[in-house]
Amino acid sequence: MAGAAGARQEVADARRIVVKVGSSSLTTAAGGLDADRVDALVDVLAKHQDKEIVLVSSGAIAAGLAPLGLERRPRDLARQQAAASVGQGLLVARYTASFARYGRRVGQVLLTSDDTSRRAHYRNAYRTLDQLLAMGAVPIVNENDTVATDEIRFGDNDRLAALVAHLVRADLLILLSDVDGLYDGDPATPGTSRIAEVRGPGDLEGVSIGSAGKAGVGTGGMVTKVEAARIAAAAGIPVVLTSAVHAADALAGGPTGTHFLRTGRRSADRLLWLAHASTPQGALVLDDGAVRAVVERRSSLLPAGIASVEGEFSAGDPVELRDGTGRAVARGLVNFDAREIPRLMGRSTRELARELGPAYEREVVHRDDLVLLHP
Repeated sequence: MAGAAGARQEVADARRIVVKVGSSSLTTAAGGLDADRVDALVDVLAKHQDKEIVLVSSGAIAAGLAPLGLERRPRDLARQQAAASVGQGLLVARYTASFARYGRRVGQVLLTSDDTSRRAHYRNAYRTLDQLLAMGAVPIVNENDTVATDEIRFGDNDRLAALVAHLVRADLLILLSDVDGLYDGDPATPGTSRIAEVRGPGDLEGVSIGSAGKAGVGTGGMVTKVEAARIAAAAGIPVVLTSAVHAADALAGGPTGTHFLRTGRRSADRLLWLAHASTPQGALVLDDGAVRAVVERRSSLLPAGIASVEGEFSAGDPVELRDGTGRAVARGLVNFDAREIPRLMGRSTRELARELGPAYEREVVHRDDLVLLHP
């Protein structure tokens, strides 16, 4: 118990915190924003003047349903984007008014995965969030649902929250929903119990994890929350998963919800985004020597080691690096268009520079833009 208490103290001492709240915790059954619920959450967050808080908030699409006369979340992308366009303004306006009761300002930050897997865009996102915190504002982060397509979506705001926690170098991630933690079965089934602490993947063996909740206004569920907790914990960030009504206890380090202890150390910033937030636009198949160089020696990928190219992509896009069996061994940002690579394959950079010019004396994927994918 002493170890558990010490771990919770680490939660209580966290200074920079990312808090994620789901749609079901902010909206009414009819789909509109519930002002009382928003105010209750802000009451908790605004009182912690000693902490820097980034709020990752779902609810834009849900907030836009009722104003547009939609009875439920639409399935088609165009109407989802329209609902998000209406709802995002309502959501930020509600937060602005609610935080203003405490003299706090908010700043809206909308992201797509493309904004955060490319080097320059990633730096810009970090600088914006860090400056907002330095100026005492509360960043309200959401996926840019009005323009995001299936190819550039994070998939759910739980994963976005884990990646934002890494981006801003947070000390803690708190995931708030309508469930007070992770259970060892369906919480509605008698005999199930809440899992208070998760020290690693082994603690979840045999645990049945459910999908999206009953409200029908969100896209996630316990599966996405556990995956987000795994991503954050592996990046050295502890996680507390609990319900929105227990937000105060979570921030205070109380024994609420499920506490995921850190399982790894912080990695190079963009590589976490590259691994978990990017969608490969194509693939490069490597020969055996290149696979060993990339996987075992963590080397850059040179044109000499490429056996074939698949898909249509442009320089700067994320691509998979595959071995001869088709297994993805790594992911990276490519330096050439797909149409250029066939004439580079199997040749040395020196030879290419002599024939094509100095711009071709470089890696196809630099090791700084490459992350290994563990099976």
